[in-house]
Amino acid sequence: MSAATLNPSPVAPFLLPEPAWHARAAAHEARVRVWTDAQRARTSRGEKHPVYDFLFNYYSFRPAWLQRWHPGPDIALVGESAREFLRWPEYRAVGLADSTSAVALAPLPSSRREYVEWLRALLRATQSRPAFFGCYGLHEWAMVYRQTPDEVRHNAHPLRFAPDELARIVEASPITCSHFDAFRFFTPPARSLNKLTPARETVPQFEQSGCLHANMDLYKWSFKLAPHAPSELIADCFALARDIREVDMRASPYDLRALGFAPITIETVTGRADYEAHQRAFTARAEPLRARLLTLCARLLA
Repeated sequence: MSAATLNPSPVAPFLLPEPAWHARAAAHEARVRVWTDAQRARTSRGEKHPVYDFLFNYYSFRPAWLQRWHPGPDIALVGESAREFLRWPEYRAVGLADSTSAVALAPLPSSRREYVEWLRALLRATQSRPAFFGCYGLHEWAMVYRQTPDEVRHNAHPLRFAPDELARIVEASPITCSHFDAFRFFTPPARSLNKLTPARETVPQFEQSGCLHANMDLYKWSFKLAPHAPSELIADCFALARDIREVDMRASPYDLRALGFAPITIETVTGRADYEAHQRAFTARAEPLRARLLTLCARLLA
């Protein structure tokens, strides 16, 4: 089977037979439903979860969207059932030499190029900058620093320290948060304690690959490229973000043992070493995902 009028790019499309892409779509859905079904069940019961809600509320990619499979660029889905993808404007029917029905992604529209160029520059800057492993997750502590109990974000769960002792720990620790979307949630008195002052417009100047939140955000960058991002890549980024979120909250001042999360006691030497070991492992896991996103950006801009 050969393609006659597919994507005008120099990359030859891979023709994916109907049984093959159905199998990939089913495998993707089965994988992510382990996460999405649990989230839906909690939502239906009106339960809030201080760890996992973040992955669906802050990142605002619905469970149904995460479950939905897309092949990514340069793949033509063969078969009549592929026409279901035409409900998304990013897809188009393509003609094959033997008149077989197929569907593929259209080239990236010009209105999306500016974003993809910005993202590629951000990923390159993050990749090139030395990783920093000395923050010890103090951003979560800075988010509750000098707050009253009613002001604490996850106030349904106790803090591990009384307010004065928590403040003493924060004030005795150098805070070096480089991630703007964490820094912007610092309490007003905590902001002056941070050695850095990241801002929205300076994100590419501060982002570095040792930061847990920068590596969690690979999930955000991947789904913002949907449906041009392969869903397997989005799921891989989600899996990393989920594991990071667990460690992020274990290292926080919240006591989440009732939910099964043992604290990482970053207020101790042992706890800081434990946190750094997790941080280094996540950085290593994030590197190939960041590289895959960069490859995708380059392909979409080709």
